[in-house]
Amino acid sequence: MATAAEVKEYLAYWFQLGQGIIFPKSQERLYPQPIFEGLHYSGEFEACWQRIISSHQDCYLQGTDQSIAELLTAEWELIRCARCTLPMPTSRSHPPSCLCPCSDLSSWPNLDLPLPRFPISEVRHLRRVHERLTNPNLVEVPLACPLPPHREES
Repeated sequence: MATAAEVKEYLAYWFQLGQGIIFPKSQERLYPQPIFEGLHYSGEFEACWQRIISSHQDCYLQGTDQSIAELLTAEWELIRCARCTLPMPTSRSHPPSCLCPCSDLSSWPNLDLPLPRFPISEVRHLRRVHERLTNPNLVEVPLACPLPPHREES
């Protein structure tokens, strides 16, 4: 089951790529901008989230068929898309028939552009850089596992 925090994060990623929330009964579409203020969600994003949570009509992310209310049930979870690596919904009990929201974005994935992300604390980042520069023995754990060394054929 996706938690409310995970669904919020999911929406924040896709809002950065221009996908919006659709309220089908009223034909309204919401595109909160900006998404972040400093290291936190913006007031407009939080107002959109409150509207989604408190709405009595189903709403869904543009490019998907699952309502946000459905995503918050035990039936659904959020996984990384194999094509674009951003979160996408998948059902735990039905065969994977869901498409990632990237399926209707003709210009995505574009590896020449940075991926949508959450804000970085400049203070924390600069402190880590400073620690690495002042302590040459400090070993930093890489974010991704490196490839295994190339083995020579015998």
